[in-house]
Amino acid sequence: MPDQDWLSEPRTRMSPVGVRVDAVPEQLTMLRALAETVTLMADFALDEVTDIRVALDEIATCLLSAAVPGSSIECEFGCDGDRMTVRVVGFSTVPKVIDQTGFGWHVLLTITDTLTVIETDTDGNGLGHPVMVEFSRRRGAADAG
Repeated sequence: MPDQDWLSEPRTRMSPVGVRVDAVPEQLTMLRALAETVTLMADFALDEVTDIRVALDEIATCLLSAAVPGSSIECEFGCDGDRMTVRVVGFSTVPKVIDQTGFGWHVLLTITDTLTVIETDTDGNGLGHPVMVEFSRRRGAADAG
């Protein structure tokens, strides 16, 4: 019988994967697909893949809805062992584009382990309001509770 110890070994660190896309609604499909692909390749369970994809979708939808024309959105995925971290950066035409009081925010808090939003009230040199959102999701977090 072949040695199957490799099945229980800790998962290894994955190199960060990132993409920069035009800040237009048509790119949402690309971001969803990348989220799904990266998390599947990192061996996350299907429900965890869905949580990460839904969280990215909610954040990107907010940013795309108020994106500075001609700007881009950057998205980076990193996996260190059992934790996937996703960072999304863009420029908004309005301050406080991430509504931290609505249903979408409640969903984000429910399906992520950590969630950080940094929005600048001031227009950064006429380029719009910088927005950075970072969240993480730990593998097996639902099973542990």
